[in-house]
Amino acid sequence: MNAMCESIKITVKLFASYQEVYGVPELLLELPQGTEVVAVMERLIAEKPQLEHLRDITRFGVNLQFVEASTVLHDRDEVVLIPPVSGG
Repeated sequence: MNAMCESIKITVKLFASYQEVYGVPELLLELPQGTEVVAVMERLIAEKPQLEHLRDITRFGVNLQFVEASTVLHDRDEVVLIPPVSGG
């Protein structure tokens, strides 16, 4: 089988606005091998355009570590999209 056709499965933990819009605390996604973490955010924004305002301010975590947008994901990774939150 061609490695480019293989896929990975990841868990995406949703917080704040992401969770409010999706109405669930996490998503299970199947993605092509070699997908970067930023592509997860792009997919969610494409599905739910009301999240567009978070595009330039979301931080990324993979397996409990902050990562750069270009980090390549692996099978069974846990991804966290971290929008800014306000509180008091």
